[in-house]
Amino acid sequence: MAVTPRPEDGDPAREDPARDDPARDDPAGGGPGPRMLVLRALGLGDLLTAVPALRALRRGSRSAAGDGARIVLAAPDALAPLARATGAVDAVLDTSGLDGPPLRAGPVDTAVNLHGSGPESHRLLAATDPGRLLAFAHPEFPELGGPEWDAGEHEAARWCRLVTAYGFDADPADLDLPRPQTPSPAPGAVVVHPGAAYPARRWPAERFAAVAAALRDAGERVVVTGGAGETALARRVADLAGLGADADLSGRTPLPALAALIAGARLVVCGDTGVAHLATAYRTPSAVLFGPTPPDRWGPPPGRPEHAVLWAGRHGDPHGAAPDPGLLEITVDEAVRASARALAAHDRRALQHC
Repeated sequence: MAVTPRPEDGDPAREDPARDDPARDDPAGGGPGPRMLVLRALGLGDLLTAVPALRALRRGSRSAAGDGARIVLAAPDALAPLARATGAVDAVLDTSGLDGPPLRAGPVDTAVNLHGSGPESHRLLAATDPGRLLAFAHPEFPELGGPEWDAGEHEAARWCRLVTAYGFDADPADLDLPRPQTPSPAPGAVVVHPGAAYPARRWPAERFAAVAAALRDAGERVVVTGGAGETALARRVADLAGLGADADLSGRTPLPALAALIAGARLVVCGDTGVAHLATAYRTPSAVLFGPTPPDRWGPPPGRPEHAVLWAGRHGDPHGAAPDPGLLEITVDEAVRASARALAAHDRRALQHC
């Protein structure tokens, strides 16, 4: 199956009064109206790049069904608050990957595969016996008539193209999220996030520390983040940068606080990971180090100079067990300059709107 699983650390979320509504949260509940089951059983970055397609499904279902279909997203339950913050999802059916039990979401009128090219993901949805299945073309499912898979396509554009082919108009740049209601634990800070799901996408801790130190010396407040399994890495970066123990927020930011931290940050410096997509969603300036996957597949949309991307031009295995050689070609000085460009672009835009 031609899909790149990208589990990410953390799951930023915002407070949502609807989270206490059992009918809303129950994937099999919600009354007799039409039901749409959408599969995206991956990680944080995957969810955020699928937001434009999800919103297109929401808009299109309302046009076709009056009040609209009840949209159930099959995804990790940890992402539920963030999924609801998109305004496109009514409930989340806890699903991680394709190896779990059958999907049980009640009667399904329309199933949508925003997970991969098939056939495994197609089979999982077909087993729910939907009225129709929207997915990319695959020889095992000749009746679908969907568009062909393009392995070189940007992730957000890919799923927009899929749903557009079925009559749901989508905009790949529709990535913004509303700002969280939770206060930031470090408003206005520069956030350095050194972790990534696989070693291939982890720039060395010493280099992240050098960037953090340079930004601190330039007068910025710098904090370091990481998931529960990345506390040693974050602590090493903070120590090498001479930031002090209070700058290490790894493992200490509940998910709503992490979302608020990114939304309220002055700058985010990170690799190709879910935190980078959060910065895009909140339009927080960012310097993102790509490798081995190019930014034209997973990077921020064009025309946003506040998101500076660095890539050496080398392709490689995103699941590799060692830092990608192309990622290692990116220098500390390049990352510092990219950070300055992102901040300058953001400051210019802020002045234009004064």
